Amino acid sequence: MQARVFHAIALACAVIIGTPATAQPAPAVAQPAEPTALEARSLQVVELLNGEVQPEAIFTAAFRAAIADEQIRTLSANLTAQFGRAVEVSLLAPREGTRAALEIRFERGIAKGGIALDPAENNRINELRFTSVDPLAVTGDTPVAIAADLAALPGSVNAWFGPLGGAPVISRNTGAPLALGSTVKLYVLAALAEDVKAGRRKWSDVVTLTERSYPSGQLQDWPEGSPVTLHTLASLMISVSDNTATDQLIAVLGKRRILKLMKDSGHADPGANDPFLTTRELFVLKANPQAVAMWQAQDRAAKRLAIRQAEAVDALRPATLDQINAAFGNGPKALDIEWFASPADLARLFAWMRRTADPDAFTIMAINPSATDAIKANWQYVGFKGGSEPGVLNLTWLLTDKRGRDWVLALGWNNPAAVVDEGKLEAIAQRILLLPR
Repeated sequence: MQARVFHAIALACAVIIGTPATAQPAPAVAQPAEPTALEARSLQVVELLNGEVQPEAIFTAAFRAAIADEQIRTLSANLTAQFGRAVEVSLLAPREGTRAALEIRFERGIAKGGIALDPAENNRINELRFTSVDPLAVTGDTPVAIAADLAALPGSVNAWFGPLGGAPVISRNTGAPLALGSTVKLYVLAALAEDVKAGRRKWSDVVTLTERSYPSGQLQDWPEGSPVTLHTLASLMISVSDNTATDQLIAVLGKRRILKLMKDSGHADPGANDPFLTTRELFVLKANPQAVAMWQAQDRAAKRLAIRQAEAVDALRPATLDQINAAFGNGPKALDIEWFASPADLARLFAWMRRTADPDAFTIMAINPSATDAIKANWQYVGFKGGSEPGVLNLTWLLTDKRGRDWVLALGWNNPAAVVDEGKLEAIAQRILLLPR
């Protein structure tokens, strides 16, 4: 319901028709109450999300100074692209005052959060936050409809959804490798968890921090030499995609060990990942045009030389975070400098891990399941790892249904010509995870 509906109600009145003087007066008709300030502003949020109201009309100056109007419009457009048009205010509690819990129903989701007003600025909004958006099951959604939406995405897309070891319910280019981004960290976790189960290592083993990469993560800010357990490194690597934790584990395990794990788990072309990159190497390579040109010679020796050249330059003139961000800030760049696997490879990896990995690996994968409450209610177990860079997106889940059977959802999307729309692929993933089985 939008603000103009309230306006129409407020303007409604009884039509008085002239009557003889002796007639009894018509009974008074109660006038609908004017909307409270919270009600009126929350309805304008619906209009804002649909692009029908501009930020300058409803937000305080301080809010707009903190979050630019264009950013507000972009965030709104992302929400409606993922969940459809905003439909109504489904919850506002309380309805009076200056602060309330707020829920907005979209065509395909419910956004939950809060709203606050500033009476000194004509009750403009000085706080608007959505802490979660729970998807709604799409009525009549089918695997065929979802597959069609995957096929319509620009660029290259691969997908596999089905029971582990069984026939897929949804599939597209299942054997086609695409760049993974940080989903490759599942292979690092698998190698470590295999070593733990075999007794070669323990989760409680302590190593000193010697590696340093770039964000995402937090360990890049820790002092060199900090003691940290393998379990902590693995947990940070998977749950918050900590790149320094990843590189530290690669240093502990060795690159050849991870490539062996790829081969052992059934990866169709582990050589596509040789030389195996650390996250830091990927960053400094892409920030160095000469190294990019060497890498793209597609010769393994040239690729190793490219790494050494990029590292040597970085040792002389260490790249700043701003320089690294700039290397990734102008759209997709050198998507052949990456890690690669297909959905079929990832499904075989999970099958291998179920046989060879210490069970704590699956607990670690579930720390950040990237799933709404509705999705978590649909499954007994949800483990996740995703990865992205401009032009690259991968979303991969290992799931266990209520009968104890494992399922896999692996979605990949690469587009060297444009940044991919994460919201679109995430919305498709949520639809898949909510399908009846």
